[in-house]
Amino acid sequence: MSDSDNLEEAKAGLLKDELVDYELDQEDIGLLDLELADSPEEGFHTAPPVLAIVGRPNVGKSALVNRILGRREAVVEDKPGVTRDRVSYKAEWNGKPITLVDTGGWEIDAKGIDLAVAAQAEVAVELSDGVLFIVDAMVGPTASDERVVQMLRASGKPVILVANKIDDLHLEPEAASLWSLGLGEPFPVSALHGRGVADLLDAALKMLPEKSEVAEAEYSGPRRVALIGRPNVGKSSLLNKATGTNRAVVNELAGTTRDPIDEQVEIAGKTWRFVDTAGIRKKLHKAQGADFYAALRTAAALERSEVAVVLFDVTQPISEADVRIVQLGLESGRALVLAFNKWDSLDDERRMYLEKEIESDLAHVDWAPRVNLSALTGRHLEKLVPALEVALESWDKRVPTGKFNAFLQEIQASNPHPIRGGKQPRILFGTQAAARPPKFVVFSTGFLEAGYRRFIIRKLRETYGFEGSPVELGVRVRERRKRLR
Repeated sequence: MSDSDNLEEAKAGLLKDELVDYELDQEDIGLLDLELADSPEEGFHTAPPVLAIVGRPNVGKSALVNRILGRREAVVEDKPGVTRDRVSYKAEWNGKPITLVDTGGWEIDAKGIDLAVAAQAEVAVELSDGVLFIVDAMVGPTASDERVVQMLRASGKPVILVANKIDDLHLEPEAASLWSLGLGEPFPVSALHGRGVADLLDAALKMLPEKSEVAEAEYSGPRRVALIGRPNVGKSSLLNKATGTNRAVVNELAGTTRDPIDEQVEIAGKTWRFVDTAGIRKKLHKAQGADFYAALRTAAALERSEVAVVLFDVTQPISEADVRIVQLGLESGRALVLAFNKWDSLDDERRMYLEKEIESDLAHVDWAPRVNLSALTGRHLEKLVPALEVALESWDKRVPTGKFNAFLQEIQASNPHPIRGGKQPRILFGTQAAARPPKFVVFSTGFLEAGYRRFIIRKLRETYGFEGSPVELGVRVRERRKRLR
């Protein structure tokens, strides 16, 4: 570390010490003491314990999964049989990672697709370290529940009985009837409201081993790239050209791809994991049937990725749907690369209009690298690699606290915040709260206007680059402590 860096860090330390005079909560103190963790190294890692969630249809299995995850990941609808496949989700409780496996409903004498769903649930139990058996406490034990208990006993897995839909205290006696299932004391919870879920997870962690006895060690390998865009823009063609095989079905009919397809590819000597996704054709709330579920899976695939490559068909004008998909990439917090496909079929006139469309419709992502290519012929495919590397480097970037505060002091000196209501907000201290994507937090004496926050972000990009990565800036207004007389 150079002398100037040491000086900047010392100045930042003094600014941080001055925050003691301001009213800070526990979260603020935790943020100030935070040290950003390093990115996980490539190689094999121990698999976390696997917790399967089973039960009859419509008892609240997916709702409980969403409650544990803290987000609407699993599809939930007020009708039985929405979940069909067994779907794994990464979760964490009290700093310990676990893998949740959501399953379809298990019914007696199931036929057709319901039989396949029940079979998947049984497989999920076999491949788990522990089971949460969910029962609707408002209905009580049924013949199907008793058959599920028999199946669980035969598996030999540790089981916790969960009495769901106990929304408040006066409903808890309803769970008493579940003692008859012979699985011990039922845990009363409300998956919808979160009641009792914390106690349930504490008990589940005590039941589970430290590391999974059934799951294989996980490999943290190549960076994950999600290919997103409207239907028929060439996502599957790009995957096929990158793999050198017909990995994905390609058809002139728009909307051929339904489920996300993972495939490891090598471009220009560099290995990546590409995820081909379903084309997003309309707003999620307007989508129905297969399109609805395809859109959900696309969003989930995007969450699991590190960089999003948004594909555009240059032969078509940039539409509202294209802009909405770019926004989806931004909201997910992934690194961003814009790929303009079918470039070989572009004439001079269309190129002129395209530049104007990019300038007007994509001005808010002018920091994202652009690549012009042809997925069908493979032309300029290798240009994706430097664009992806630049975007990911920005996504991982960290700005030392000393440098960031020196940057803030410089900005305040040259461009102070406008005076509002006779007061001028002053930035006290700033730090980078997270990377991947970069998130910065500043403590100030007053509210910073949106225009001034955008100005700070723009200056951050000019100073440190952040090409291809979204940058977030949070403001925490803190008042000076009142002195006791």
